[in-house]
Amino acid sequence: MPLLKVSPSPHDHAGGSVSNLMYGVIIALLPVLAASLFLFGAGVIIITATAMASCAVFEYLIEKYLLKQKPAISDGSALVTGMLLAFCLPANIPVWMVVLGSLVAIGIGKMSFGGLGNNPFNPALVGRVFLFVSFPVQLTSWPVPRQQWLAYLDASTGATPLAVMKEGLKNGEPLSRIMHELPDYLDMFTGKMGGSAGEVASFAILTGFIYLLVRKIITWHIPVSIVLTVFIFTGILWLVNPAKYADPLFHLLSGGLLLGAVFMATDYVTSPMNARGMWIFGAGIGILTVVIRVFGAYPEGVQFAILIMNAFVPLINKYVKPNRFG
Repeated sequence: MPLLKVSPSPHDHAGGSVSNLMYGVIIALLPVLAASLFLFGAGVIIITATAMASCAVFEYLIEKYLLKQKPAISDGSALVTGMLLAFCLPANIPVWMVVLGSLVAIGIGKMSFGGLGNNPFNPALVGRVFLFVSFPVQLTSWPVPRQQWLAYLDASTGATPLAVMKEGLKNGEPLSRIMHELPDYLDMFTGKMGGSAGEVASFAILTGFIYLLVRKIITWHIPVSIVLTVFIFTGILWLVNPAKYADPLFHLLSGGLLLGAVFMATDYVTSPMNARGMWIFGAGIGILTVVIRVFGAYPEGVQFAILIMNAFVPLINKYVKPNRFG
């Protein structure tokens, strides 16, 4: 009688690899890099190159000298972490802060848990949140787009649309007056507003999203779940009191919502394993983002929402786990 072997999935190799997936993500981020370079100039190249190089070097050193294992930086995961970290930062942030954020992202967010495949939280967001709580002034001084191309540390700064709205409502200004002072939706879609290096050009992020879907690097479930949840809940608030709450389109085009939904929340390691879990995960991110933006102290909440839901992924996976066969 032949021996019947039962093993966990995957049962058929699709021919892909970690490096193929990671470099695919980098390709998808190139339109975002090009758009941010056009909008913010040389500072984008400086912080992106610094973050990618720092993450690769720190991962190599930690694997070789602390973990005593063969370095695996060629898989591209450290480069993706560096690129995403840079895209979460202002394009005028000092280089040494980028290096420090890279160390935290790789050393604490990734390698302290055992490296790729073991980290419960998105490493790039760990580095970004560390910098945000450590250097709040520098992390909220956003360069004004389309200045002199070589402007870097001396670039003029301004507030993001979310920050302008939060401050205006706090001071009792009517929403109609605040909206009149903000960029229109076409300008927001094309990146003519303050923000981090990679979050302002929605059209470039959507271009990368389409590429990821075509290459089947990610599925549509998490991004659509996040966007749909934010649209529904901000739409309800807007319909209840349009004089106090902004419309859904404003929330979709402002801040880091699209960048987080497409490139951060879809991280394989820190997101659920099946479509049902992805819907729950994305809905949780969307709800938390709206709560923090509308009722919290910070104007933006995407990064906190993703990290909080990262912590719930093991519980979500346990809930959506299919019944055992036999």
